[in-house]
Amino acid sequence: MADNKKKQKVWELTPAAPTEQNDVLALVEALGVSPVLAQLLCRRGYSTPDLATRFFACSDTVLHSPFLMKDMDKAVARLQEALARNEKIVIYGDYDVDGVTSVSLLYLYLTELGATVGYYIPSRTGEGYGLSVAAIDKLAEEGVTCVITVDTGITANKEASYAAARGIDMIITDHHECRLPLPEATAVVNPHRPDCPYPFKELAGVGVAFKLVTAFESHLALSRGEREVDGVRRVCERYADLMAIGTIADVMPIVDENRVMVKYGIEQLRCTKRAGLVALMEEVTAGARTDGAPARRKKISASFIGFTLAPRLNAAGRMQDASLAVELLLSQNTQRAALLAAKICEINHQRQVEENRMAEEVFRRINEEFDLEQTKVLVLEADHWRQGVIGIVASRVTERYGLPSILITFDGATEGGVGAQDVGKGSGRSVKGVNLVEALADSEELLVKFGGHELAAGLSVRRDRVAEFRARINDYVSKTAVLEGGTPVRVDMELPFEEITMPLAEALSTMEPFGTGNPTPRFLVRDVVLERIAELGGGKHLKLTVSKGGRSLYALLFSTTRFDFPYGEGERVDLLCSVDINEYRDVRSVQLTVQDIRYAPEYSSELEAGRVRYAEISGGDAFDACENVLPDRELLAHVYVTLRREYGRGRTTYTDGELFSLVNAASPRKITYPCLRYMLEIFNELQICGVEEPVDEVFRFEIYSRVEKANIERSTILKRLRARCRRQS
Repeated sequence: MADNKKKQKVWELTPAAPTEQNDVLALVEALGVSPVLAQLLCRRGYSTPDLATRFFACSDTVLHSPFLMKDMDKAVARLQEALARNEKIVIYGDYDVDGVTSVSLLYLYLTELGATVGYYIPSRTGEGYGLSVAAIDKLAEEGVTCVITVDTGITANKEASYAAARGIDMIITDHHECRLPLPEATAVVNPHRPDCPYPFKELAGVGVAFKLVTAFESHLALSRGEREVDGVRRVCERYADLMAIGTIADVMPIVDENRVMVKYGIEQLRCTKRAGLVALMEEVTAGARTDGAPARRKKISASFIGFTLAPRLNAAGRMQDASLAVELLLSQNTQRAALLAAKICEINHQRQVEENRMAEEVFRRINEEFDLEQTKVLVLEADHWRQGVIGIVASRVTERYGLPSILITFDGATEGGVGAQDVGKGSGRSVKGVNLVEALADSEELLVKFGGHELAAGLSVRRDRVAEFRARINDYVSKTAVLEGGTPVRVDMELPFEEITMPLAEALSTMEPFGTGNPTPRFLVRDVVLERIAELGGGKHLKLTVSKGGRSLYALLFSTTRFDFPYGEGERVDLLCSVDINEYRDVRSVQLTVQDIRYAPEYSSELEAGRVRYAEISGGDAFDACENVLPDRELLAHVYVTLRREYGRGRTTYTDGELFSLVNAASPRKITYPCLRYMLEIFNELQICGVEEPVDEVFRFEIYSRVEKANIERSTILKRLRARCRRQS
């Protein structure tokens, strides 16, 4: 059964505007779209034909001039100087996908310009996040005079000053939240700078690196007598794919410039010539079809990037060395690229195993150690957790419990033992309404360092200060934030089951790319029957068959095992889901992807009312004949045949809800819950089958081998029921 301490998500249905009905009709008539798509567009704010047309064409957005970003002119000037002098340049990046794509993009561009350039990505376990004095010493000894940071550096005040003292000029490009004073560097390029007028603040680290390249190429274009836009176009044609991958992986809003570039980048990926990306996409779809034809490459979409490519590129930095991912992206040799892709996929498998092992341990500890009614921030620490995995497990914790979470590991601690001075590395995830960076700033004197975004941050903390930090951040959040009783999930609209068709799925795909700011549409589908539950992916995922009105569809539920799934075949549920297209053996079909599931309210109410009535009658209440509590031979025979059939298939346990739905599926007439329970008691009494007393509403059965037919008239239970039944004239 599922963990009953997991917080239920709150489904928030997007309200309709007063004019929605008229707006929907206008969109249908003007654009020829379906009423469902028109309603969805209205709920998203595109309620006129002009707004909707601009949305589809991305024509409501232009790429902003990179020179609007503070210090961009200084960065271009210093880079131009480094190229003219043939200085040794090093790109210093982070080990996540945003950092890896940033490094790759800038390295490719500078290499094309003939620069003497290398890259440096610190070891997650050996060095940790960001710039370090040791790394600067190493670069200085190698003769490096210009360092360009990507996706890091905005809080490296001490390191920037030290670099300057060692004769290294630093150009910082970053997108994380700033803290004043800023580092003293040659240029600090970050749209989050308080004094930066750049109109779009939500660029990923790769987006800022992309802007630096755009600025430099635009500068070169003007020097050649070309237009600035010619430089912008060249950069987009060469590097939009890398920007799209990094932007999606870092979960940045797919709006404004990001939407334009991600859409263009996905188009590039569909016909990419980058050997590394081709090899990675082939590796994840490896294997031959049963008809002997080669495997068909999956559809390239934001979802494919976010859930397939990005985790594999991330795994290199989480488990081993992020330079493997950079080497893959830079590779021009198809054989070498194939080897690297296979290695990275294997590393990702190791990451999955480690992540699941750690997640199980963390969930168990939370349920044992924390009062979830009082806790505001879940802070846990351990000596053995792998640094590269704590962030994704923290995401799962926050998703599961609806609370901010911070996981701290002392694996590879600076003291190398279990001393109070050991410095552990932590990774946190937050929820709407709790700015994690501000919460960490309140505990600044307890931390070695910290940084990040509103909803995700990293930190370092000494072992002897963890307990005080846990108390401090919980106190801060309890005083400054109001947490919801569950995790709120936005629902676009209710969708009738009969409207789920292939034309609708194809129409919805025109709204891509999806992501933060333009999320995959979520629909509420009410009161469907769970016909079948099957395992996928070695039991890690579920494939559901759901039906209504004589029509069935497949629905996928990821990262849920059969053991954790508290619903049974035959039960009626509501789904929170997206509508997708499945492509298999050149056949396309519509399918659902389930984000959440719960009992249909009417079914749940009927079940609960039946439990209450059964308890009342068992306690001595009389009942009317019209309540259909008394079983007869026909119903008893039907239920017995059903149980015997399922027993022959190996099914020996059922929840009461599963059994209630199962016996009613082909019953000659409606079987009420009390009637079902008394039939089970009669079976047990007459030794027709063994029925153990239910534990948490779960029954266990054993069918006995019998020769003679049972005489139900011998049942004392049935006699007592008949005596309490009020016959109506």
